[in-house]
Amino acid sequence: MAKVLFVCLGNICRSPLAEGIFDHLVKEKGLEGVVESDSAGTAAYHLGKNPDPRSVAVARKYGIRLDHRGRQFVEEDFEDFDYIIPMDQSNMDNIRRLENGVTDDYRLVMMRDFDTIGTGEEVPDPYYGGDDGFENVYKMLRRSCERLLDRILDEQALENGTRT
Repeated sequence: MAKVLFVCLGNICRSPLAEGIFDHLVKEKGLEGVVESDSAGTAAYHLGKNPDPRSVAVARKYGIRLDHRGRQFVEEDFEDFDYIIPMDQSNMDNIRRLENGVTDDYRLVMMRDFDTIGTGEEVPDPYYGGDDGFENVYKMLRRSCERLLDRILDEQALENGTRT
């Protein structure tokens, strides 16, 4: 099973939304038990908290339910996840600071490296903005999650020798 961890700063806006979108796509494709995800924050601001109501609202608008409680990224995540996906460079830097001496059995890739629009850019933090920022982030995350899931399935097929 492939395990994906989405990471943002506080784990209440971007990363739980990415997790919800990704899980929704996995269920749509009938891939439960093949791929799973979680999310975390690099800061401890919102430990145990529900996702931001604006993330919940935009997810609900697209038929996605967010069931997550904020948690902080920890060193054990390097061992527990195959893919670690930060939302921006600051979170990438925070993750890299924790990598000291950790095995490299995971892939650390920025979220928008999978986006068909704005590849390599950051997912902006919508926390201090309005609802339109959450809508914009949803669209970025949706595109990125679709391609990330395709990439994971392609990599699994290659590893299993089942790619056509």
